[in-house]
Amino acid sequence: MDLLFKNQMANVPDLRHRLRQLRWFRATLRKHANLITEMTGVRYDIDEKRLTEAFLNWIELVNQNKHYAAVDRKDFIIFAAGLVLKELIRLAPAKAVSAPDSNLSDDLANLSDIIRFWPEGFLYTNYCICAIAAVQEQEFGTSPDIDQSASDLRTWWTYRENASEMPGFAIAFLDKFLGQEPNWVMPDFASARAAVQRALGADHPASALTEPSQN
Repeated sequence: MDLLFKNQMANVPDLRHRLRQLRWFRATLRKHANLITEMTGVRYDIDEKRLTEAFLNWIELVNQNKHYAAVDRKDFIIFAAGLVLKELIRLAPAKAVSAPDSNLSDDLANLSDIIRFWPEGFLYTNYCICAIAAVQEQEFGTSPDIDQSASDLRTWWTYRENASEMPGFAIAFLDKFLGQEPNWVMPDFASARAAVQRALGADHPASALTEPSQN
């Protein structure tokens, strides 16, 4: 998956705190949607009320779990992004109102089926991955590697089906796309994350849990 907006995000000073401001959050998501439109032809209508609700829910969830940032800060950045991805999928503030162009650039040609299949999910997920990459680059000097599953249409079919039924699954799929160890049973519990369990010296349950099947 191409990190469409990562470099622009990384140029924003103190991005982690800026994104926790409603004005910046809304502006960066809209810029991301506009960039996808420029590159793919997919246009989005964005419901500002739903987007604001998703943001406020996310801030509350992050505040409830922020003590886990001291356990493993790099992992918490991913988890926090997963929480907003969950809320974006649950509240669905964006709606694609046009199909992608028939001829996409070489950089996006391998993602054309995914963009066509779930343009809203691609917007939310790519935005969150770019935010993670930009924040981690600012704070740690490196960005995460993207797993090949992030460009696999079959995985996206499973992702959409399961996240539509249980939005928390979005966190597990985000972990998968970033090469992390997902927890498929309790994806939205920070205490159950493999990195947290390892940091606390506990036996973590994630490795024994099974990914939803691809139909």
